[in-house]
Amino acid sequence: MAALSVQTVNGPESQRLNPEDSEEEEEEDQEHVQDLVTDPEEDSVMDSVIEFLLTEVGNDPKNLQKAEELLERLREENTELEEQVLSVSSSVPPKVLEALTAAKDAKRSLDHLLQRERCVSNTLQQHLQGVQPWMDNLSQTLNQIDTIERHMKYLRVLQHVEELSAAVQQCLMTSSVWEAIRAVDNMAALDAGLNESGCSHLRNFVRETLLFWHKIIKDRLSSDFEKVLTQLHWPIIAPPTQSLTPTANGQEIHSQLELLVTQLLALQTSDDLISQRASVSSSGAGNSATPHSKAPPLCLPIQIMLQPLSRRFRYHFYGNRQTNTLGKPEWYLTQVLMWISHSSTFMEEKIQPILDRAGASISALVELCRGLLSLVQDKVVSDANRLLYEDALFCHLVEEVLQFEKELRTNHSYPAAMPGLLHLLLEDAILQKWLTVEKRMAVEKMDAMLSADGAWSSQYKDISDLDELKAPDCAETFMTLLQVITERYRPLPSPSAQLKFLELQRELVDDFRIRLTQVMKEESRSPLSARYCAILNAVNYICTILGDWGDDVFFLQLQQAAVSLGEEEGLGGLGVLELGRLASLEGSLFEGLLSLLDRLKTDMMGRLLDWTMREITEKARQYCNDRWLSLPSQQDLSTMSLSSSACPMMLCVRDRLLNLHQVLSLSLFQLAWQGLAERLDNYLYQEVILCNHFSEGGASQLQFDMSRNLFPLFGHYCKRPENFFKHVKEACIILCLSVGSAILLRNLLKEAEEGGVGDPSPESALNEIGVFCLAPCDVLILLNLRASWPGQ
Repeated sequence: MAALSVQTVNGPESQRLNPEDSEEEEEEDQEHVQDLVTDPEEDSVMDSVIEFLLTEVGNDPKNLQKAEELLERLREENTELEEQVLSVSSSVPPKVLEALTAAKDAKRSLDHLLQRERCVSNTLQQHLQGVQPWMDNLSQTLNQIDTIERHMKYLRVLQHVEELSAAVQQCLMTSSVWEAIRAVDNMAALDAGLNESGCSHLRNFVRETLLFWHKIIKDRLSSDFEKVLTQLHWPIIAPPTQSLTPTANGQEIHSQLELLVTQLLALQTSDDLISQRASVSSSGAGNSATPHSKAPPLCLPIQIMLQPLSRRFRYHFYGNRQTNTLGKPEWYLTQVLMWISHSSTFMEEKIQPILDRAGASISALVELCRGLLSLVQDKVVSDANRLLYEDALFCHLVEEVLQFEKELRTNHSYPAAMPGLLHLLLEDAILQKWLTVEKRMAVEKMDAMLSADGAWSSQYKDISDLDELKAPDCAETFMTLLQVITERYRPLPSPSAQLKFLELQRELVDDFRIRLTQVMKEESRSPLSARYCAILNAVNYICTILGDWGDDVFFLQLQQAAVSLGEEEGLGGLGVLELGRLASLEGSLFEGLLSLLDRLKTDMMGRLLDWTMREITEKARQYCNDRWLSLPSQQDLSTMSLSSSACPMMLCVRDRLLNLHQVLSLSLFQLAWQGLAERLDNYLYQEVILCNHFSEGGASQLQFDMSRNLFPLFGHYCKRPENFFKHVKEACIILCLSVGSAILLRNLLKEAEEGGVGDPSPESALNEIGVFCLAPCDVLILLNLRASWPGQ
């Protein structure tokens, strides 16, 4: 039986064993057989053995004598199988033998190659050792050649500089200015090519030589140019007159002017190079560069023209001069604007045509403005840093700078892309000071405007065409204050700075709302007072203005800037949802403030209407308890008159409507009378109609009181006032139906209520008589309030 298991499990696998692994494979087979014996499927194996024994031996115990023959036969089969396994294991497959042979050949080839490599490596090492002295001698010779070559280049540079210097000197002696300028330009190009060189002494020599000759040429041209400008009456510090124009030798002077301007333009390249190097060296030494130092250098002729103006500026506005005072920045700002204005004609008529003919794509007037602005920028920065602790003087400086910037851009067409003075106000210390002072002064003005005598009266109260909003003086002054703040920060070139001012405005609006709420609570004991209504008008006025600002192009641009900058540099406190609403233009920058103001307006309007209704209901008590059931029928409506009990209520409604119309703005009054009509409709329906029974005369009187007296009170403010009293109007229709129509309608409604399907439907029947608001069940209740039924 063990032999049978080995034959079944390992017979086919034993034919694929390698000779070298035969012993290991036999051990694995034995372990595998052992696993089968202890395998969880042992029951199925035992069933197979039992079935085999039953087949061979049978159920008869007498056949057990066959067991010895069976055992002998199984031993023979087991021996035969073992011999087969041993014979197969001793034979080697041909492919394996070929692989082993190839591997041995490859190993022999590799050993041969390694031996050759060692021989070649030894030979190479010996060769390198032999030629090493030659390599050392050759390297030394090459180094000497390289040194000589560098010395030759060094000497050639020196020779070239000497040649250029001699050429410049010769040209200046012969007054060949153009050739001298070209030689200096070549020297400047040579100096630029030596920027990366390690020869510091050579660089310094070339640079000093360039500066020497450049200064000589520039001084000579500047001297001649200044003489010509003097003949042309430059600088023009007063309004030019026709008599100042030279007439005798005007053509010659203009020719000299054009020649000198052209030559100075040709010297611009070397001058720019020297200026850039000077700025780099100054910044490298630790000096803080001014904001305008990053701009390209000024045109050389304009630089010379600015020198007398610069001297005048520094003479008057620096040092101990009386014109140099911190409290009068408008003196030097106005002076610069006057110089620009007086010089504009000269620059456009005399200098600009020369620049155009020379191919220089620059504006003479803009270059002059840039040069003068550089003087003003240094002065403004100096004064602003000295005024950080002087609030009044600091505010005055900011105002003057803003005014100067506005006039410079509008009256003198200074390009918007070029910096003026506003970027100076964006420095951290100055901007923070500006925000602090702006907020403090705004709070002080709010305190003053709210405590003023006429704070809650409108300055346009006597002009009906201008007083639709009926805004009190304090609210109008406050919004004017915010508008002035907007105009101050609107031209700033930085959206992040503008958003800081916008956040300040939002804080001021919220502060003003809180102040209005506090005053409102003091006046809430009498909501019909003039001050309470003025507060309501103020809230509505601010909501209207902020709503208009939300659609303004400037604030829409700020809204997109806030989305782009995000929460870090944009408005503080904006969540992801609010930023998404701003990005999709679903909301505005003032949405949160408008929500709070609308809540306050709704609350105040509710208090006002509650107080008004309380007064009206007191007047209407007698009308609610009138004898509606016992009033006689009156067929002629023309002889009917208003119920005496309704007169106090009607007078109260009329007076309150007139009062509200006078004290509230148009939009607020629209809300007020509509809200009053809605509340009055519900009150009359609940307290007068549903609480009484009506005879035919009582129903007619009620309809007359409502349609001929109450509704017309609201008819002054709309065309169809009855549409705002739907419950009362439709209840009067039901109460005034003829007896037959009322019976038919009641039967129809009762059948529908009991589940019957009638034709027409209850809704259709009600719509035919003009009832659209009341439900069928409400109509049934009203029909039951009628006293005029047959048999009653």
